[in-house]
Amino acid sequence: MISGSPSTEPIERYAAELLELFYPVHYRGNMALEDAMRGPLTRKQAAILWLIRTEGDEQTGMRRKVIEHRLQDWFDVSSSAITKALRAMSRAPLGLVRVVEDPRSGRERRVFLTPKGERFLLNMANEGRKFLKRVVEHIPDEQVQVGIQFLRAGVTAYEHGRARPEERNGKAKGGTASGKSGAAIDKSGAAINKSGAAIQ
Repeated sequence: MISGSPSTEPIERYAAELLELFYPVHYRGNMALEDAMRGPLTRKQAAILWLIRTEGDEQTGMRRKVIEHRLQDWFDVSSSAITKALRAMSRAPLGLVRVVEDPRSGRERRVFLTPKGERFLLNMANEGRKFLKRVVEHIPDEQVQVGIQFLRAGVTAYEHGRARPEERNGKAKGGTASGKSGAAIDKSGAAINKSGAAIQ
């Protein structure tokens, strides 16, 4: 392990300890969870489905432009590559989404889940729960609950840091994560948090 100079400042120490967890959490843990959930989909296609689940609306779908902006935050991906991914997801053999013209703008498209896409997402969630249950069953309940609360607070803090000043003074308080007061979740993984802090 490579580390910098030791510091007595708690925030510096916490940041250093969390940084050492980046590789095992992200590249070994999160990506293994994603692989267990996505089945035949590429990582980008799986991200699109989970994004629609998290931020989309059953009645109005999700704007293609918003999907593009979100994916470009996470992947080095072009607009044409996103179009290709959506096209493959809308056609056989996948048939998970449908892309339609936005009635308010002929230049915009909206993406909806098909019934098959909804069933696929349910299976993704089930596979995610099974994967995570194998992890948390080895951890005491109290530590699991504290860990979930920490992750929720971390999501809130990150989103608050990225928000524009006017968003911080109001909208951020009603953000998707619940902070330290987040509800406890038992080892069955039954609770849902659409911010992604806990997988249904």
